[in-house]
Formats: sequence, structure tokens, C-alpha cells
Amino acid sequence: MKIGDPRKAYLIPEGSKLKLSDRDPSSIALCPKGSKSTTQELFDGLRDRIQAQQKVLFAEGKQRVLVIIQAMDTGGKDGCVKSVFSRVDPQGIRVMSFKKPTEDEMAHDFLWRIHPHVPANGEIAVFNRSHYEDIIAVRVKKIFEDAVWKRRYRHVIEFEQMLAEEGTTIIKLFLHISKGEQKRRLEARLVNPMKHWKFHPDDLTDRGQWDEFQHAYEDLIERTSTKHAPWYVIPANKKWYRNLCVARLFADTLEDLDMKYPEPGWDVGSIEIDD
Repeated sequence: MKIGDPRKAYLIPEGSKLKLSDRDPSSIALCPKGSKSTTQELFDGLRDRIQAQQKVLFAEGKQRVLVIIQAMDTGGKDGCVKSVFSRVDPQGIRVMSFKKPTEDEMAHDFLWRIHPHVPANGEIAVFNRSHYEDIIAVRVKKIFEDAVWKRRYRHVIEFEQMLAEEGTTIIKLFLHISKGEQKRRLEARLVNPMKHWKFHPDDLTDRGQWDEFQHAYEDLIERTSTKHAPWYVIPANKKWYRNLCVARLFADTLEDLDMKYPEPGWDVGSIEIDD
């Protein structure tokens, strides 16, 4: 069992147009004969590759990786992070979720709360929601006038360019689900008492603006997918396929960094350990 290259299949090239309705969120095109049960061994192998490369990243201590994950409500951000990164050493990864800004955060520029959480040398940082919420939510919910979110496109492009030029590899993922799949996932939260905490009536308000959110994401991805910080639109109706694509994409990205364990500054052969 194999999976095709999601970096080729799902990349949104800089300057290209995007229409989410033309992309099948139920697609399993890169693994057409796969299923959750038949691809488990393949998925485990990809997680092993990620685990091995993360160890080198941490030991080398020269490069940084930032993963940004966005999606509609119930899009699977939490599940994707938990599944794909489950074997990574906690020392070398930080997961940050950016929720509604606090009063203190609102008193600063919108990137003020973001910058302290970007990865340091040897680290992986995963943003489960990100600075892009400060464009999407502001635009669709009309929190501020249009001029605010429009100028933020330039701000995030320049911010990410600075991070990339300073040595950060940036991967941006949009987990693409259908409106019907969102309905099924919201209903599942209502019937399971252990998932009631994940549901909020405001989710239905956002669902009522589905088309506005879709259009806003299309515009955002078109404007902010760059060579130094590309967007990938991942079919996400089938959770196993979503996880498989993200794991393959991330494993390949890490391996392309051509990392190496640091050479010791002393003679290994001269060391003897006393009994």
C-alpha cells in the first residue's frame, strides 16, 4: 500500500485561483484502494519517519518548523494533531491554540500574541488555529471595518517571510470538509455526553455563514500562499485519509531539510567508561 505525494496534489501555488467547491473533500485519490484498516501500517510507518527526523531536528538545533492548521468548525484540527504527532518527543514540539483574543491581546497589534510562540531552533510548533483567525473571523463576523482585515494580508505575508528568512520552514494546511460532513460531526457531539463540551450554540451561527466562510478562505489562501509559506488544501471528510496525507507531507518536508546529528568535538574512541 502506498500514498501519492500530497505536496504536489494539494499545493495551492502562489498566484493561483482556488474554488473549494471544485475540490472533493471526500477524495482519497492518492490512496484509492485504501481504508482506515488497510492503511494503518502505512500510517504507522510515516509516524516513525516523523519521529526519527524530529530527533535529528532537535539534536542538530539549527532549523525550525512551523505547521499552521486551519479548518471550518469540526474540520478535524485536534484529531489531526493528536494522530499525526503522537510519536514526537514532547521536548521538541509545542502545540498552540489561538482562541478569541483576550482583552490584553486586543490592546496590542494582532500579531503580538502570535510571535512568542513561533518555534526556536530545533523545535516544531503547531498552530491549531492561528493568526489567520484574525482575518477570517474579523471579515465574516464583521468585527472591524473591512480595511482592517484587508491590510492584514500584507502583515501576515511579511511576518511569514521574516520567519522563513530567519530559518523557519512553514507548512500551512487547510483541512477541507463538506457542509454535510460538518452536520454529521455536530450531531455526533450532541448525542455523546462526553462531547457536549465541544459544542456551543455559536457553532450554528457560524454554520449559517458557511458560504461566507468558504469564500473568505478561498480569498485568504489565494492571497497568502507563497513559495516561502505555501498552503495545502487537504481533503478531510475521511479522517484516516486526512491524517495519512498530513503525515506523508510532514515526513517528506522534514527529510528534505537534510538534517544531520552534530559531530562530537572529542575523540569517541578515546573514551572508556569505568566499571
